[in-house]
Amino acid sequence: MKCPFCGDPSTQVTDTRENEDADTVRRRRRCLACDKRFTTYERIDLKLPVVIKRNGSRTEFDRNKLLGSMKLALRKRPVMAESVDEAIARIEERLLTLGEREIPSEKLGELVMRELRKLDKVAYVRFASVYRNFEDVEGFSEAIREVTRGRARASKT
Repeated sequence: MKCPFCGDPSTQVTDTRENEDADTVRRRRRCLACDKRFTTYERIDLKLPVVIKRNGSRTEFDRNKLLGSMKLALRKRPVMAESVDEAIARIEERLLTLGEREIPSEKLGELVMRELRKLDKVAYVRFASVYRNFEDVEGFSEAIREVTRGRARASKT
């Protein structure tokens, strides 16, 4: 593993930990050349489906792109990074259990909205506004009604 600071390939693992689900290994490393420390994550590389975009083009599923989209929706919201990582893991798990080689971006967007709705209602509306391409205030109003209906159902139970 090359050091991200100086590029030297001589690094040493100082600590190794598995997450609770034992599907990711976190390693603290120290560069033997510059003595800086950094963290790496190791996870199983499973074949996720290819995403079919709205224009018909196909692209590989990109966890980092998904993380970036969710972080943008969650910007300045009180949601822990661990919760976002867990949501992404649930999305990836769902994609794997579908067993499909390809998935429309619309279906992926729905999975993301389901997870954002659990994490933060404001982030859900933000993401929905871009994903559903709201053209007017009525689109926002409908998304807010969806969130409040869900909250009303949850309080009745």
